Amino acid sequence: MKFVYLIRHGQTEWNAEGRWQGQLDVPLSTEGYAQARALARRLATEGFGAVYASDLQRAAETGRILAEAANVPLYLDSRLRELNLGVFQGLTHAEIRERYAEDEHQMQTAYMDHVVPEGESRRAMQGRMYDAWQEIVAGMDSQPVALVSHGGAIRILLLRLLHPADHAQVMTLQITNTACTLLGVRPDGQVEMLVAADYSHLERHMDGDGEHRL
Repeated sequence: MKFVYLIRHGQTEWNAEGRWQGQLDVPLSTEGYAQARALARRLATEGFGAVYASDLQRAAETGRILAEAANVPLYLDSRLRELNLGVFQGLTHAEIRERYAEDEHQMQTAYMDHVVPEGESRRAMQGRMYDAWQEIVAGMDSQPVALVSHGGAIRILLLRLLHPADHAQVMTLQITNTACTLLGVRPDGQVEMLVAADYSHLERHMDGDGEHRL
């Protein structure tokens, strides 16, 4: 069995503000870098053969920190980007509902196929994510790999990879920043979710000055 870790990038200021980023290239916040370092400490000894990441800097930087800690190569792939949210990008959910109420409604009711103006559908995103997945898995040896991507992109890829009986769980997963989902890929190509959106590495500890530190 091959093992793949699907990992969401660290936090950005827009994550903290509740702004929809899509494919806008928002950097990691100070908190996001701390989360990425905590992730790297946790996974550095997993024996990765490589780390693959979205080329958007919040994912690329998270992947770089992990790859350096694990002493493995990092490969950037634009197919692992988040959903292109078009005119929604940069707005909060409340602002989207106020300005684009019908599109926001259609995005939920036509979940896979609605195209946000100037954006893309979830089905189109799923197609590019799955193409990247197939290529990466086909090139793997016995060493696990990490894929650092985005919350929405990870969820939609899981809907393609897992059995329909697992889809209800996928839709309710809290894929928080740097959450890790471990997948096992059997020789016949079937995929099993072994660990779902775990973020136990983000437990906080207080230092001597009372500051939170990861």
